[in-house]
Amino acid sequence: MRTGKELRLTRGGKESRQARTGKELRRAHTRKELRQTGARFVFYFFALLVFVSSSQAQTVAPVARVEAVKFESKLVGKPLPYNVVLPPLYDAPQSRAIRYPVLYLLHGLGGSSADWVSSRAHLAAHAAQYRLIIVTPEGQDAWYTDSATVPTDKFETYIIEELIPDVERRFRALSTREARAVAGLSMGGYGALKFGVKHPQRFILAASLSGAFGAPSWDQNDPALLAFVKPSIARTYGAMDNPTRAANDLFKLFANLPPERIPALPYIYFDCGTEDFLIGSNRALSELLLTRKIPHEYRQLPGAHTWTYWDAQVREVLKLAARKLRAAQ
Repeated sequence: MRTGKELRLTRGGKESRQARTGKELRRAHTRKELRQTGARFVFYFFALLVFVSSSQAQTVAPVARVEAVKFESKLVGKPLPYNVVLPPLYDAPQSRAIRYPVLYLLHGLGGSSADWVSSRAHLAAHAAQYRLIIVTPEGQDAWYTDSATVPTDKFETYIIEELIPDVERRFRALSTREARAVAGLSMGGYGALKFGVKHPQRFILAASLSGAFGAPSWDQNDPALLAFVKPSIARTYGAMDNPTRAANDLFKLFANLPPERIPALPYIYFDCGTEDFLIGSNRALSELLLTRKIPHEYRQLPGAHTWTYWDAQVREVLKLAARKLRAAQ
């Protein structure tokens, strides 16, 4: 027979064995949880790596390619190089049968064909999301006009009769009106709208940023006219009574346009910064178009005659071109 002390010891021993067993079970359970936690960590770590890599691959911006073209104008009698911004997949094997719409983007006074593809603009980056070709022609300081004083300065005719055909021969460009647009800044904005009203059969869209619309009416002898502008005005338009002025005056061209020709015009868009010294002529042109009931879109917003403004607003022109131009095919 066991004594009470022995019973207590026996019970105590049983309790000790149970306690030890419980501790072992808890340790085993803890090890199992650690292994499971480690496995989950490894799984989520690699899943995160895959997600980040996939996200980075998806967010890599496509790159548009800029190509410089050597071009010799027979009409002007001199080299007039131009640049082309090609869509990102232009050279890809799966795209070699695709033809693209074209936007002709004109530079301003004192500029060149390289302006739009220089570090002052971000045209290639802006254009990368669109399936279109952008051409930046050379206009020198000739106002995209056939000169009144220099017979070989045919800077309107060369664009229409030489440059456009050359682009359509060299590149996979669609060659219909519905696939061509023209736009530009300052002098180029004036040139773009002039091409639109004088050659409406060529373009589906004509757009201007900070357009110098009053140039044909500027008097090179006016003391108020900026000094660097005077030589180009005299060379291009001649004397104040020279017929070249009236023939290239946007206000006269739109004012005298027969009503039956209005429907044939391209879509007309122009904008100007409210701090731009050209804001007055932009507002005046919009008023004239409203009076003539000529459809157009005019915007004015904060900004000056600067590349900051043009680099921002050319994105609006690209969006508009993407909507108005015939799609690549």
